[in-house]
Amino acid sequence: MRAFVLMLACLTSASAALAQQRPLVTEDPETIGAGRILIEGGLDWAHDAHYPASGLQGDLLRLPTLGLSFGISSIAEFQIDGGLYDRLSISARNPSAPLAPLITSTGDTTSDISDAIVATKIRIIPEGMRRPAFGLRFATKLPNASNESGLGLDTMDFFALVLGAKTVQSIRVVANIGGGILSDPIQGNRQNDVFLYGVSFARAMTQKAELVGELNGRWSTRSGEAFPGTETRGLLKLGGRFTQGSWRLDAGVFFGLTSVDPTIGFTGGFTYVFNAFKVP
Repeated sequence: MRAFVLMLACLTSASAALAQQRPLVTEDPETIGAGRILIEGGLDWAHDAHYPASGLQGDLLRLPTLGLSFGISSIAEFQIDGGLYDRLSISARNPSAPLAPLITSTGDTTSDISDAIVATKIRIIPEGMRRPAFGLRFATKLPNASNESGLGLDTMDFFALVLGAKTVQSIRVVANIGGGILSDPIQGNRQNDVFLYGVSFARAMTQKAELVGELNGRWSTRSGEAFPGTETRGLLKLGGRFTQGSWRLDAGVFFGLTSVDPTIGFTGGFTYVFNAFKVP
């Protein structure tokens, strides 16, 4: 019984302090806390990644992936996520893809910076004995990656999500549901509205180690074919985390759920959170 109580305490305290929850992307409604800064970094590798708008296909390496979160109050945080280097080892090209004529890379590789996502997360209702926690997240994707590299769309997108989470014994379950407005990269006066979803779990195995998993993706709501780059996508991810004080190490493997998703991939990285400033 004592071991179970310690495992539960570890899980609930870790999810509050390190609410980003790498390697998962399903957002926990709990925030990192007022005056805290969270830093996360890592790498992603994906086999057989598809870029339908540019017609490129191949193995993608992202190194490093970066994230910053600032606790602007006890219930809100400001987030910036992105990466410095995306490199695609090209295995196939589709010259008939709509953005293919814009690609400047003629070799077997292309690279660019990652698109950045700027977001605000707000916890609306704290978790109770029987009540789950609820929150909101609003995010904008910035067009950092260019369509000349074949890795970007040069479009801005907007996302809004309702977040929910509940800890049941030694398992924390998180769910996201919402919508996104994705710009058409071919014609600027059109958009694709997509349904966003995510569900994840974190199972405490010891005081420091957890098993984690999630199903996360989007579904195109267009009655016809989605605009290139706005297709239905989804990933199934399984992994683990190890927490030591303010540090957390993580690793995971993911599998694509659609024909345009990577068939398999790997992610690994770290998270560090610390008290940085005082909120008046």
